[in-house]
Amino acid sequence: MNDQNPTVSALTVASLLVDTEPYLSCDDCFERMDQYVERRLADRHHDDLEMTTHLAGCGVCAEEADALEALLREDAQ
Repeated sequence: MNDQNPTVSALTVASLLVDTEPYLSCDDCFERMDQYVERRLADRHHDDLEMTTHLAGCGVCAEEADALEALLREDAQ
């Protein structure tokens, strides 16, 4: 038997422990993502608690939001 102890990064643990209230599903997040990213680009202080909370706990959606933001920044140049 192989006695390996898998390690989990602190970032992974932190993302698993994020409070996800108020709840927003991935489907709802994707529906709102374009508008959210556009507003964040226009106003860095724009806050949407549901989106912010969801993106803090969902790596897939956060990656999509980051990619969309990068694309929109690139198009603006």
